[in-house]
Formats: sequence, structure tokens, C-alpha cells
Amino acid sequence: MDDRLSAWLEDLGLEVYRDVFQQNAITWDVLPELNDEDLTSLGVLLGHRKKLLRAISHLPSSGEDEPTNPPLPPPTQERHPVPSDRDHAERRQLTIMFCDLVGSTALASQLDPEDLQTTIRHFLDTSSEAIRRFNGYVAKYMGDGILA
Repeated sequence: MDDRLSAWLEDLGLEVYRDVFQQNAITWDVLPELNDEDLTSLGVLLGHRKKLLRAISHLPSSGEDEPTNPPLPPPTQERHPVPSDRDHAERRQLTIMFCDLVGSTALASQLDPEDLQTTIRHFLDTSSEAIRRFNGYVAKYMGDGILA
């Protein structure tokens, strides 16, 4: 299996589907073409399908997944170019936050898996909404947590 795909599944907490993807020849370049029906036929649980489809929608479009080196500008006759505004460093404050659903392990033993997934989904959606409302950026969903 493609190491990138394997790592991606692991980051999502869905490495349980690694073998299923491999057995069905799902590769990194095929991911953007998957839909809910495909994932259902692979036996992916509803909550996991939603999580996969959301993550797939955030993948770079084809051609963007590999960084490219921009062409070098033509040489100039000027020996000491004047620095542009973008050449100056800027110091900015950055706040990083991780939040997760406290007690989710205990909750997992009390709830049906689909009800647990619904609860976690509601928590993630509500948290994401609050993060975006304050101009935050959700960097990654990690199980029952969010890195923002």
C-alpha cells in the first residue's frame, strides 16, 4: 500500500481500513473519486464514511499533491536588488489549541457505536463552528479531538 495513503488513514484514526483499501486497489490517486456508495460497498461504517469523505474533500486537487519548484527568474543586470516588502520578516502571535471530548473512553463503553459516533460528530461540528467563528483554522481532526 502507498505509504502516503497508509499515513493518511492513520492520521484520521482509520487505519483499520488499510487492508480493505489495499485489497480493493484503492491508491492515493483514486481517493478523490471515492463516494459514499463506494465506501459502503467496502464495508466502511457510516461515521467513518463521513469522516473519510470530509477528509477527501480537503485533499489537494490533482497536480497539487507534489510540490513543484517554480522556474527561476531570468538573471538581472542589477547587482544589488532593492528588497521588496515580502523580504522582511514579520513577527506574529500564533495560538495552537487541542481540544477533545473528555471521558470519551468511558462513554464508549456505555453507548452503542453509532450513538457514540453521532455524539463525537456533534462535538466536532460544534467545536469547529466555534473555532471558525473566532477566525480560527481547524488543522486536523484526531479521533475525538481537534487541533486548531
